[in-house]
Amino acid sequence: MRRTDRLFDLIQILRDGRLHRASEMAERLGVSVRTIWRDMATLMASGMPVEGERGVGYILRAPITLPPMILSGDEIEALRAGVRLVAEGADPALARAARSLAAKIASVTPAPPEGDDLFAFTGEESGHVPTMIPAIRSAITGRERLTISYIDPEGRESHRDIRPLALDMEGRVWTLAAWCELRGGFRSFRIDRIVALSPTGEIFPREAGHELADYRAHMAPGP
Repeated sequence: MRRTDRLFDLIQILRDGRLHRASEMAERLGVSVRTIWRDMATLMASGMPVEGERGVGYILRAPITLPPMILSGDEIEALRAGVRLVAEGADPALARAARSLAAKIASVTPAPPEGDDLFAFTGEESGHVPTMIPAIRSAITGRERLTISYIDPEGRESHRDIRPLALDMEGRVWTLAAWCELRGGFRSFRIDRIVALSPTGEIFPREAGHELADYRAHMAPGP
């Protein structure tokens, strides 16, 4: 991590107004405690309203305002990668929004190396757009049950009533996280194996044990 990026991250940590020990910040940023001591001395010498000392901790005594588009190099790369993925993919509305967002990001971030336009859209996925993605996204937003016909890896077809929770992409494959009413549990459905989809008009309630956070907890790898 560049020192300028690390100093910015330290300011972000301190902005909550609490006392932070050097050892805590060192662990979060993956550097030594001595490095944090030197960085804090630099911040205080620059006039930043930081108070503290070694062995006690550091605290920001006054609120500060930072420009909203101060991003690290890695953060810019992550933004570019994500925008390209969405712009070349599934949902026409999101693709248009991604292209608009790309122009805004490009106008306030450093230009990429010559010959390496990271916002170039190849359109390679345009022939493989899952046409049902917009309907699924609408159902997730509106908490609407869906009826789907699904082909499993063995080629067997089943019909499910599901509560759609979130869309995700694994590699180049779109998946749908859902609560399956038939199985009484969480399932992840590959979009390319859904052969039919019908909105039901039924709104499913918020219910403990059936929400996206519960799905993520259920699917998280064990210790």
